[in-house]
Amino acid sequence: MVHKVIYLLLLFTVPLWVYAQEKVTLSGIVTMKTSTETITGASIYIPEAKVSTVTNAYGYYAVTLPKGDYTIVVSCVGFERIEEHISLTQNTKTNYAMPDKSKTLAEVVIKSGSVVSDVRKPEMSVNKLSIATVKKIPAVMGEVDVLKAILQLPGVSTAQEGATGFNVRGGAVDGNLVLLDEAVVYNTSHLFGFFSVFNADVIRDLKLYKGGIPANFGGRTSAVLDIYQKEGNNKAFHVNGGIGAVSGRLLAEGPIVQEKSSFVVAGRASYAHLFMKLADNPNAISFYDVNAKLNFTLNDHNRLFLSGYFGKDNMDFNNFFSNTYSNSFFNLRWNHIFSEKLFSNASVIYSKYDYGLKIKYAGIDWVSDIRNINFKYNFNHRLSDKLTLCYGVNSIYYQFNPGTIKPMDSTSPVNADQIEKKYAWENALYLSAEQELTGKISLVYGLRYSNFRRVGPQHVNNYMNNQAVIFNPALQIYEEGVPTSKRYYAKNKKIIDFGNLEPRLSVSFSINEDQAVKASYNRMCQYIHLISNTASVSPLDIWAPSDQYLLPEILDQWALGYFRNLGNGKYSLETEAFYKRTKNKADYIDGAELIANKAIERVLLNGEARAYGLELMLKKNTGRLTGWLSYTLSRAEQRTPGRNADEPGINNGEWYRANYDKTHNLSLTAAYQATSKWSFGGNFTYQTGKAATYPVGKYQYQDITIANYGIRNGNSLPAYHHLDLSATYIPKPDSKKKWKGEWIFSIYNVYGRNNTAAVLFEQNKETGASEAKRISIFGIIPGVTYNFSF
Repeated sequence: MVHKVIYLLLLFTVPLWVYAQEKVTLSGIVTMKTSTETITGASIYIPEAKVSTVTNAYGYYAVTLPKGDYTIVVSCVGFERIEEHISLTQNTKTNYAMPDKSKTLAEVVIKSGSVVSDVRKPEMSVNKLSIATVKKIPAVMGEVDVLKAILQLPGVSTAQEGATGFNVRGGAVDGNLVLLDEAVVYNTSHLFGFFSVFNADVIRDLKLYKGGIPANFGGRTSAVLDIYQKEGNNKAFHVNGGIGAVSGRLLAEGPIVQEKSSFVVAGRASYAHLFMKLADNPNAISFYDVNAKLNFTLNDHNRLFLSGYFGKDNMDFNNFFSNTYSNSFFNLRWNHIFSEKLFSNASVIYSKYDYGLKIKYAGIDWVSDIRNINFKYNFNHRLSDKLTLCYGVNSIYYQFNPGTIKPMDSTSPVNADQIEKKYAWENALYLSAEQELTGKISLVYGLRYSNFRRVGPQHVNNYMNNQAVIFNPALQIYEEGVPTSKRYYAKNKKIIDFGNLEPRLSVSFSINEDQAVKASYNRMCQYIHLISNTASVSPLDIWAPSDQYLLPEILDQWALGYFRNLGNGKYSLETEAFYKRTKNKADYIDGAELIANKAIERVLLNGEARAYGLELMLKKNTGRLTGWLSYTLSRAEQRTPGRNADEPGINNGEWYRANYDKTHNLSLTAAYQATSKWSFGGNFTYQTGKAATYPVGKYQYQDITIANYGIRNGNSLPAYHHLDLSATYIPKPDSKKKWKGEWIFSIYNVYGRNNTAAVLFEQNKETGASEAKRISIFGIIPGVTYNFSF
C-alpha cells in the first residue's frame, strides 16, 4: 500500500515539479537570538510576491519564488521584527535569529501584511498560546498552569472543580490526545487537578486543535493538545526557578558544546505534606516531576534530540485509602533536511502510565498501567509556493495491565491475583496537502488510514449469543453475562482487528485581507478507552483496548466559522459553530463494578453521543491592556438504546446529558502592564453546573433507608464561577545584573465562592431524616511566589 501511495503522489506532482524548476527556494530555520531555541509559528512574509509561510514545529521554513529581488519580513509575537532585502538567483538557505522584544509600555503597531496569513490560512478550531500569555493568567497558589490557561478558551471546560483533565466541545477526557514532545501523556493533572503536569518553565509552545485536525494526528475523537519542551540554550548557562506556597521548581540549561549542543533539565516538587505533618493532619498529598532534554546539531542537515519526563503523585486520605499515579516517557528524535523542499522528522518513543489504589478497610492493593512503544516518521514536502504535502507513518505497540492485585497485609481477606494483560498494535498511514487554489480560496485536505489489531497472548471469553451483558426482563435490569467458554490466543496471534479511513478537509475563503469564512470536516477513530467510575477520573483509572465488545469510537465533526481582524490587528474576532456525532460510545450499566473486574465487557454497552454549539472569542492583541472574552453555548448528550425491541437501554433509550455537559461557559481573561515594575492579571469564569443524578424517592429495606434515583443525569449541580487576580512585581526591571527576580501575588476565588463538586444524599443519624450535603473543594486561596533567574 505504501508503494501505491508513493506512485500516486509522483503522478500527482510531476507537473508541479516541472513548474517548480523555473523557480528557486528560500529555506532555513528561525531561532531565538539569545539561545538559538527554534521558534514555532514564526511568520515569513514576502510583500512583493504577497506570499507567506510559517515555521513548523521544529522552526523550519521554506518558500518558493521566481528569481528576483525581495523583501523578507520575519515576525513573531514576543520578538523584534526582522526585515531584510535579498536577491534570489538560486536555492538559498538563510537562518534568522530573532531578538527578544524589549520591554516597553508603548503600544505595538501591527503593520499591514503581518496578520494576513493568520486570517487566510485554512486552519480553524485551533488555539495557540505563547508561554508569555500563559504566565499572565492567575492560577492556584501562584503556580503558572498551562491547563488553567486552556480552560479560558472557547469550547474548553472541566467537569467540575478539582477534576483532572479537560473536556473539549462535549468530548470526554480520554478523547484528548495530549502530546509532550510527541509522547502521549495519559493523565494531565497533579493532585486531582490542583496543578497540571506541565512545568511552564520548560514549555516552548503549545497548540490546541478542537476541530479541523490534520491527518498526521489520530487515535482520539475529541481534541489534540500538542506541546513542545524547550531545546536548551547552546550559547550560555542559565538557571531559573521559583519558590511558592506549596511547591518549588528549578530549571538549568546551557551548552554541552558551544552552539552545537545543549541540555535543559527542570524539576518541581511540592512540600505541603510537610506542613500537614506539623499540624497533625492525617492526610498527605505530594507530587514531583522532572523534565529533561538534550539537543545535538550534527550538521546543517541533521539534528538529534533526546527528551524525557517523569512525574508522580502520592495521596493518602486519613488512612482510609491512598492513591498513586505516574507518567513517564523517553523520546529519541531525528530531524533531517533532504533538500530545501523536503524536511523529515523520525521519533521512537516509550511511554508509560500507572495508577495505584490502596483501600485500607478492604485490605486491597491494586495497580493498573498502560505502556507503549511508538514509532513516527513524518515528512513535510513543499512542492511549490501553492502546495505543501505532509505524509508519513505511525506505529504503536500497546501493553495494557488491567490490574495487579495484592493483599495489603497478613490480615487482608484479598488473595494475590493478576488480571490478564492485553496487547495491541495501532498503525496508521496518512497523506495531506495544504493548497492555495486562488488568491481567495485555500484548503487543507487529507486522508488517514488507521488499523487496530488485538493480539495474544490472552484468553478471550465467549458468551451466549455473543452478549457479554444480558437483560433480565423480570427485574428490568442489565446484568453481567456468564462466559460459556474461553479461547486462548498465543503470542502475536490476531484476536480481532479494525480498519478505518479518516478523511480530513478544511477550506478558507478570504473576503478580504482582514476577513475570512472557514469550514472543516474530520473523521477520527479512537481504539483505546478510559474506564472510570467518576467524572473526575478518580479513584479509578483503567485504560482498555477495543475488542469485539468494546468497539472503537468513530467521530464525525463539522464546523463553520467567521474570522476577522479589527483596527489594523489591534482586535480579532473568531466565531465558530460545530456539530459532532460519535458512534460506539461506551456506557456503563447501573451498578457496574470496575475495580478488579476481570471481564470489563460485562458492564459496558455501546451507544452513541452528540455535541453541538456556538463559540465566540473576542481578543485585544495590543496595548497595555490585552486579553480576551470567550463564550460557548453548547450541548453534549449520549444515548444507549436497547439492542432489540425487548430491551429499554439506558434511560429508556432516550438522549441524556453527558457528565461533562456545560450549556453556558463564559471566560474573561485580562493582563495589564501598569508600569515597568508592576503588571496585573485576572480571569473570571462562569459555567453551568455539571449534570447529576438525584433521588426521586426512597424505600425501606430491613430498617435501612435506600434512595431511589431518577433518570441518569436528569439534574444539575449549582452553577460554577470564580474570580482570580494576580499582581507581578519586578523590583529592578532595568538591572544589568545576572540575578533577576520577581514576586507574584495571587488570589484564587477572590470572593470565596463555595463551588459544588458533588452532592451526597444520606440519612441523618440523629433525626433519621434524609438530607443532601454539598461537597466543595476550594475556597479562597491566596498565594505568593518568588521567581528568579541568573
